[in-house]
Amino acid sequence: MACGRSRVQVPYGPLLMVNDNSVKIGLGIVILRDGKILLGERIAGHGAGNFQIPGGHLEFGESLEDGAKREAKEETGLDVEIKKIISVSNDIAYDKHYVTIGFLAESFTGKPQNAEPEKSQNWQWYETNNLPSPIFHHSKRVIENWLNGQIYPNTNSF
Repeated sequence: MACGRSRVQVPYGPLLMVNDNSVKIGLGIVILRDGKILLGERIAGHGAGNFQIPGGHLEFGESLEDGAKREAKEETGLDVEIKKIISVSNDIAYDKHYVTIGFLAESFTGKPQNAEPEKSQNWQWYETNNLPSPIFHHSKRVIENWLNGQIYPNTNSF
C-alpha cells in the first residue's frame, strides 16, 4: 500500500498501521520571562546533547493549544497560558519528518524543574541574543521564526 501504510486484519475489522515514514506533528513552546526564553538540555532521543524549548508530539484528540500546555507541564512543571502561534514549519531532520507548530507563552505559574529527568535537564532562562549551542533543529526553527516575525518561512532545510 502507498505512503508507508498497510492494513492488518484484526478481530473487529482492518487496522491501519503507519510506519516511521509518516509525518508527525510536533509542538514547541517559547516560554518568555523578562525578555528571556526557557531552554533545557535534551538527554535522550534524537538531538540528545542539544538545547531545546519545551515541546513534543500532539496526541490523538488534543487541540494544538492543549497539546502545547501539556508538553510544557510534562517537561518543565510549568502551567503556561498560550498567547499565539508563532511558527509553522516543515522539518525534515534526523531521518524524521515533522510539521512543527510553535507557540508563545508569556504567562505561566510555577518554577521550571526537570519534570522528565530521563528526557531533559537544566531548564534555564537565556537572553535571545546569547543562546547556548547547539540548539535542537526544531527548536531553533521556532525561535528564529519568532524572532524574525515570520510564521512560515517556506523552507525544509536547516
